[in-house]
Amino acid sequence: MTEPRSFAAVDLGASSGRVVVGRVGGAELALEQAHRFPNEPVRLPGGLHWDMLGLYREVLRGLRLAAGHRPVSVGVDSWAVDYGLLDATGALLGLPHHYRDTRTDGVAARTAEELGSERLYALTGMQFLPFTTVFQLAAARDSAALDAAATLLLVPDLVNYWLTGQIGAEVTNASTTGMLDAATRAWLPGLAEAVGARPALLPPLREPGTTVGELLADPARSTGLTGTPVVSVASHDTASAVIGVPATTPEFGYISCGTWSLAGLELDAPLRTEGARRANFTNELGVDDTTRFLRNVMGLWLVSESMRTWGLDAAALPALVDRAAAAPAFAALVDPDDPRFLAPGDIPARIDAYCRETGQTPPRGRAAVLRCILESLALAHRRTLRTAAVLTGRDLRVVHIVGGGARNALLCQLTADALGLPVLAGPVEATAIGNVMVQARAAGLVGDLAGMRALIAATQEVRRYEPRGAEADWAAAAARIGWE
Repeated sequence: MTEPRSFAAVDLGASSGRVVVGRVGGAELALEQAHRFPNEPVRLPGGLHWDMLGLYREVLRGLRLAAGHRPVSVGVDSWAVDYGLLDATGALLGLPHHYRDTRTDGVAARTAEELGSERLYALTGMQFLPFTTVFQLAAARDSAALDAAATLLLVPDLVNYWLTGQIGAEVTNASTTGMLDAATRAWLPGLAEAVGARPALLPPLREPGTTVGELLADPARSTGLTGTPVVSVASHDTASAVIGVPATTPEFGYISCGTWSLAGLELDAPLRTEGARRANFTNELGVDDTTRFLRNVMGLWLVSESMRTWGLDAAALPALVDRAAAAPAFAALVDPDDPRFLAPGDIPARIDAYCRETGQTPPRGRAAVLRCILESLALAHRRTLRTAAVLTGRDLRVVHIVGGGARNALLCQLTADALGLPVLAGPVEATAIGNVMVQARAAGLVGDLAGMRALIAATQEVRRYEPRGAEADWAAAAARIGWE
């Protein structure tokens, strides 16, 4: 039997980051959190930015706390689309913009029209999102930073660069930029040039499992991990989360549920039909030449921003969910993807305004607002996965919810009810698990994707939710939003 070994996973989310140690070997897969830290954006005169220097400091602190486990390697994943610019000396040209910054307002739609939406989709297979990297570059056209830049690095690639000094772009995350050919897994330099970015900014591509390099002297000294290699994992956090889906049958859908709900199917090749474009589905790349055919739903951002508006911390959420479970069903519903819900701010007030504009009585009280959000998310899950099944000709038999949303029993039950399918919730730590799995495979401890998932299914806690209630009620609710 293979002796278990440890791996350090750096997982940077849009609201928090952590360093997790995963122990893998034989029939064992166990995780231990070494360090968790908040990820709080910074609003500067130039817009909303990520505090990348603060995040890197916390990454080093977490790796120092993980050093006692003697990890074989380190892997880094994060959210997608956002980037840092380096000058010719390798220095960072300002803090990366936050994807919720308003600088792409109007720019994205104009750019898509200029370049041709059909043409863009035929090349990249990317859904239209106003904050996609290519549209961020269009918004930065002729800026001093873009003019001075020598290299563009997405967030996990930037952290890898600071750790190892090696420049590159991991392909699953690069596929979210709107500048990668979904079929060939290669850059489309002409698209970068079309929005005013020199093609030379795009770094060489790496596949998951590639060794990036060993820790440089300074990070090695500060962490105690001298000689430890950094492995390029599936660095888009959703790509890692989908690896962590404990699927035992091919007829599954998934929802990676956190700040966003990324809902979709795993395909063998991109699907770039006109129907997929009109439904705004994306084709993001995964491990082993897989494609994540999915659509972004606004997700638990609506809950976290509401909690912040109410002055409540995460500890207050379980009791509030219990109260929401007892609130009247379908009293008020919203489209979670309405643009008004994207920017930080008072989500309950925006829900109130949405309901008034659509002829509904706004929800009264926190439990009613939460019920509205969770039912609306379940309806969005229903719409997205049913559309994906029609577009691909797939027959779904089960839906996996992974990530933080797997803890929300009401959301999981409502999703099962809305879809009329069993929901398997868990693991919560799917992203960190996927990160660790790629490192473990690079070390020769696990095999193919099916083997990884078999180990995950055998070792991780999963809760099953059977559908209940009437299909007609959910169909009527979907019709109220204009979805059926």
